[in-house]
Amino acid sequence: MNGPIEFETPRLLLRQWRAADREPFAALNADPIAMAHFPAPMTREESDAMADRFERLIAERKWGAWACEISATGEFVGCVGLHIPRDDLPISPCVEILWRLARANWRQGFATEAARGALRIGFEFVRLPEIVAFTVPSNTRSRAVMERLGMQMGVTFEHPGVPHGHALRIHCNYRLSRDRWLLTKT
Repeated sequence: MNGPIEFETPRLLLRQWRAADREPFAALNADPIAMAHFPAPMTREESDAMADRFERLIAERKWGAWACEISATGEFVGCVGLHIPRDDLPISPCVEILWRLARANWRQGFATEAARGALRIGFEFVRLPEIVAFTVPSNTRSRAVMERLGMQMGVTFEHPGVPHGHALRIHCNYRLSRDRWLLTKT
């Protein structure tokens, strides 16, 4: 395969980033409710830098944290995909599955649907032995997605990218092995 991996689910397209994605991604990252489980909302510059990094990593690896849109309309809904964390985590080395969707797209099953597709790419094409996910314990919506994906809770840890003493420093980790995924995939 020469270009980046892009794929569709029943309702979504996960693809390489485009310049037009920067504005809705910045709005998502500036939303204090969507970013409630992160230390702070992001500035436009921080959001653009993240999108640029995701785009560059997909170009290099062929996979990554893809831009996610509704297939029928082309509406940008957020990002979902696979990522190697930059922070030195207690669970490193690892590849994480992540999602961040605009609030208008919550509670429609998009995160679970897209994440299932990303797991398939990670296990079938990238041939990863394991994929992890992590969030703060209070992020019950994301934890529910992790559990729907068949991930099992592992350890809790202090996230080194969150300042000491911050209420969101403690994270819980979920894991899914390729072998377990093969037994449970639908």
